[in-house]
Amino acid sequence: MARKCAISGKGPMSGNNVSHAKNRTKRRFMPNLRTVRVQMEDGTTKKIKISASELRTMKKKQA
Repeated sequence: MARKCAISGKGPMSGNNVSHAKNRTKRRFMPNLRTVRVQMEDGTTKKIKISASELRTMKKKQA
């Protein structure tokens, strides 16, 4: 499974590591993914990968 949020679609971003001497090398910024169980409308549960920020949003809207 890809490193992508199932709800928001967040995925890896690319950028640079910058040293003190301003040397630049490529790097990847990975999303903070969590595997959670979500109950579907038909009563079954399914494991999905969602980002931590999206998990906070879901918990906020649930309360």
